[in-house]
Amino acid sequence: MRRVPILIAVLVALGFVALSSIYTVDEREKAMVLQFGQVRAVNETPGLAFKIPFIQNVVYYDSRIQGLDTSALEVTPLDDRRLIVDAFARWRISDVSQFRRAVGVGGMQAATQRLEAILTANVREALGSVRSEAVLSADRVGLMNRIRDASILEARALGVEIIDVRLKRADLPEQNLAATFDRMKAEREREAADERARGNEAAQRVRAQADRTAIEIVSEAERDAQVIRGESDAERNRILAEAYGADPEFFAFMRSLDAYRGSLKAENATMLVEPDSAFFDYLHSPEPRAAEAPPAPPASAAPAASAAADPND
Repeated sequence: MRRVPILIAVLVALGFVALSSIYTVDEREKAMVLQFGQVRAVNETPGLAFKIPFIQNVVYYDSRIQGLDTSALEVTPLDDRRLIVDAFARWRISDVSQFRRAVGVGGMQAATQRLEAILTANVREALGSVRSEAVLSADRVGLMNRIRDASILEARALGVEIIDVRLKRADLPEQNLAATFDRMKAEREREAADERARGNEAAQRVRAQADRTAIEIVSEAERDAQVIRGESDAERNRILAEAYGADPEFFAFMRSLDAYRGSLKAENATMLVEPDSAFFDYLHSPEPRAAEAPPAPPASAAPAASAAADPND
């Protein structure tokens, strides 16, 4: 009976020793086996693993991709226009043994501080060698790649792999924004004034050409109208001459009727005419005075009567 407690104690001790010799590696971690502070083994395979109990201990490091955001940096490009820049990086541990030797017991926090110093120095160096226009343009991608490549070389000494580096923000300081906006506004106003001047010049050319074309068209139309009017007058005179030659007496009668129609109107105020004037021949007798020209209204008649004496005028 005395052997049973001893056996139980031995089994418990053996179980404790067995548990102390087993450790688990997660797929998100890398395990390092240390013996008296020295690296004995690195295990990156997920699952169970064994170590010497009470002599060896295990340290775990995160194998996932880590993020690093730098604080706001003030850099001065070649044109002396200061910029406020924020950068971030993505990194992970590539060599656990080198990482342990480089950062010691500080672990991830110490690595983050050293990586931030590396990234800050490379950002200042890259952006300080170009003009500010390159930082604010499409050339920014090339600058980020340049910063990344330089950081990768320096981070290898820490056992760290830099995956990517990006610039989140590149702005002007607050005290320079107003002056920059005023300069941009003045430049845009100058461009707008140039565009308006060119537009006004083109409009003047179009208007001058249109006025010239209008004058030419009107001149040609007036010339054609004068020609047509002259031809019409000639045709009218020809017809009148033919009509007078065909029947002079009828022609004189018609002209007298036209003169009466134009003179004897209600709006005419007064007419001073001698009773025996030739103007009234056709009112007294259907036969005019022999071989005389058609009567014309007297000189003292109203302007409407004299105007109506020749209906063809």
